[in-house]
Amino acid sequence: MARPKILVVGAGFAGVGCVRRLERGLTPNEADLALVTPFSYQLYLPLLPQVASGILTPQSIAVSLRRSRRHRTRIIPGGAIGVDTKAKVCVVRKITGELVNEPYDYIVLAPGSITRTFDIPGLLEYARGMKTLAEAAYVRDHVISQLDLADASQDQAERTSRLQFVVVGGGYAGTETAACLQRLTSAAVRRYPRLDPALIKWHLIDIAPKLMPELGDKLGRSAQQILTERGVEISLGVSIDKAGPHEVTFTNGRVVPTRTLIWTAGVVASPLVATLGAETVRGRLAVTAEMTLPGFDGVFALGDAAAVPDLAKNEEGAVCPPTAQHAMRQGRKVADNVLATLRNQPLQPYTHKDLGLVVDLGGRDAVSKPLGIELRGLPAQAVARGYHWSALRTNVAKARVMTNWLLNAVAGDDFVRTGFQARTPATLRDFEYTDAYLTPEQLEEQAATGITGQD
Repeated sequence: MARPKILVVGAGFAGVGCVRRLERGLTPNEADLALVTPFSYQLYLPLLPQVASGILTPQSIAVSLRRSRRHRTRIIPGGAIGVDTKAKVCVVRKITGELVNEPYDYIVLAPGSITRTFDIPGLLEYARGMKTLAEAAYVRDHVISQLDLADASQDQAERTSRLQFVVVGGGYAGTETAACLQRLTSAAVRRYPRLDPALIKWHLIDIAPKLMPELGDKLGRSAQQILTERGVEISLGVSIDKAGPHEVTFTNGRVVPTRTLIWTAGVVASPLVATLGAETVRGRLAVTAEMTLPGFDGVFALGDAAAVPDLAKNEEGAVCPPTAQHAMRQGRKVADNVLATLRNQPLQPYTHKDLGLVVDLGGRDAVSKPLGIELRGLPAQAVARGYHWSALRTNVAKARVMTNWLLNAVAGDDFVRTGFQARTPATLRDFEYTDAYLTPEQLEEQAATGITGQD
């Protein structure tokens, strides 16, 4: 008899955690294991703002999936763009552009999330996100290039627009991005004697009434105070009304001349979720506590794409937030449940009490709330970096990140730009491929072709 086929979609915290657990738990001939991912690395997403600011190199937070020879997972280089649960087929667009059908007996859906956008004029054309490694590298190049272009310009209006930066989103990603990049430009402008440092302005805006409400009132105010003292202008209860190539208009009517709009206003589940035709909760797949999809044979879902019940809260309807600490643990639990299904054993529910939140604001500034304990300054910074360092999956990644931190602490920032896509402005769609997914009709037609991938 043919071995059962286990297909894991997504190489984030959840997907890689599941694959590594399955590799250790499966006996040699118990099942075939494959992983669908367009990039053969696991991205440590929480440290992206430090890549954008140059504290860390991109390679240091991209943990290779091909480094070890011990692993037996077949990596399928492409993106899952549709799942036909009746035919038990996942449609994959390979990086070559070829469409193939990957059959499965059990599928683990961990496709993650994409940047949440709204129908705001100019947003998709002029905003940049902070969700992928390419975006972080692009934003760094773009910000430094604005200093170079402002220095080269003789037009005062152009200088003003190039030296103002707008970040939308007062959550974890937006706050850290604004904090880290503001430190970068403050250090860089000293190397530009023709530029007036007072012209450099960072704006952090959010429609919510508080900055980082998940931190609590005290720590949220502390983070806001730190950024304000650095010169970041924070506007709450405000969002973007429209965006253009040289300015953005806030919903309160204010017009800010800028060439840089960084959009970090939340995330939504991957569009892959919509191809299943399953019940959702706020766009995420409605799964059981065991992370199975009710009514769908052999389908498991977790991470940002699934509304996993949060049993630790003892609140009706509570679901786990889309954070790395939940995704990693859900990946391991799903692997155990897939093994249990293979072996006709009972499945176990997922439960984990949130350990807290850490926010690295760069330098010696940080706010953290581990296990409910509120910390600020250097103790918070030690906890934040210690948590991130320990969560990195390999010793090589840990060594690279620690080396980068030490080098930055001793030598300071550098301001080299690579010219990455300098004359080809990229959009949110270019980085996150949000228009690549199949309609139900296209999915049915493709699943019927019988074109399968090769080992």
